[in-house]
Amino acid sequence: MSAARVAAIQMTTSADVAENLARADELLAEATDRGACVAALPENFAFMGLADADKRGVAEADGTGPIQDFLARAAERHRLMVIGGTVPLRVAGGDGRVAAASLVFDAGGRRVARYDKIHLFDVDLPRAGETYRESTHVAPGGTPRVIDTPAGRLGMAVCYDIRFPELFRHLAADGAEWFVLPSAFTGPTGEAHWETLLRARAIENLAFLVAPAQSGRHQSGRLTHGDTMIVDYWGRILGRRPGGPGCVVAELDRAAQAEARKHFPALRHRVL
Repeated sequence: MSAARVAAIQMTTSADVAENLARADELLAEATDRGACVAALPENFAFMGLADADKRGVAEADGTGPIQDFLARAAERHRLMVIGGTVPLRVAGGDGRVAAASLVFDAGGRRVARYDKIHLFDVDLPRAGETYRESTHVAPGGTPRVIDTPAGRLGMAVCYDIRFPELFRHLAADGAEWFVLPSAFTGPTGEAHWETLLRARAIENLAFLVAPAQSGRHQSGRLTHGDTMIVDYWGRILGRRPGGPGCVVAELDRAAQAEARKHFPALRHRVL
């Protein structure tokens, strides 16, 4: 058991897929240069259209397409495990909605995991004059996902999933030592709850949490909160980037985490 460096990448994604992939590649290169063995991109890293429906137009078949090919090549080129934020994938036999699929590629460029976002953001924010109906164009996933990585057992989640602690309990019970949360949090909800929710999920599960985020004003006019963060198992913030594109890197000390879980065995004290 040892420490490992991981990276969380913050972007301000546009409606130009090629431009976004080029910027993501630059930030993945930075992650490698800074010693990371795993790097996570934010939700919708490759495309944020002028309207929510636009994601249907860039959706790819599972296993092939420009975005997926980019992730495989980038992981191999940078010798880095890459967590590909979310990618819009077509759902076979569905109603035209897409999956918000978080794809993981190992350092050899092989895809090793897919997690489809379970909880969809269907909310009204009357004070901000904003309404979101993610389920109109996105089909929910239904299967939690925990995988082995060079930084330990990883539990996968996306954005709005953070508000559902039972998902993270399930991931922890399946051995997760750290969580990843690619996100595109809104400005109002991010200001109110982002840091609190990240630290809470980390503390209550004695797990690291890596949260790469979208940041800033997008072409559609939408404002995303940013504040990409890496939090440790005690709720301490190991690194953050409040705004603008960039890369946050921190070391996950799994030996120290194991000691904390041994001496503060809250996970073993669960009753319900």
